Amino acid sequence: MQSKSKPDREAEYRALADFRYHIRRYLDFSDQAAKKAGIESKQYQLLLAIRGLPEEIEPTVGTLAQRLGLRHHSSVELINRAEANQLVKRSRNGARVLVKLTDKGQRVLSRGVEQRLQELRVAGPVLVEALQQLIHANHVPKRKRK
Repeated sequence: MQSKSKPDREAEYRALADFRYHIRRYLDFSDQAAKKAGIESKQYQLLLAIRGLPEEIEPTVGTLAQRLGLRHHSSVELINRAEANQLVKRSRNGARVLVKLTDKGQRVLSRGVEQRLQELRVAGPVLVEALQQLIHANHVPKRKRK
């Protein structure tokens, strides 16, 4: 396996930096849209995580913590705040605590998703291009062994 030349490596650094820049811009837009809607960005992420779960996966606190990349106790606090805002409600199913969207939570999520999809229609092609540059930056196919 050959090591990459300095120009090849520089192109990879630029492509990675560009990709991270465009992701950050989209995430910043998303955070600002949540604030304008009157909820925390993390609350929006919670609502989306609940609504976006595959049907066969129950929306338990543990599952949501994993999906959000949070510790269990941080997820409980987030759920507490969302419940205080009437965005979610908890219910018990045996020993498991399930978290479901309320009608208000569904309305807030629907508005937020629409805004983010509109932004993604603009930012998406730039993100895709940046990702393609990263993936293909001086990509040298592996040689086949004889």
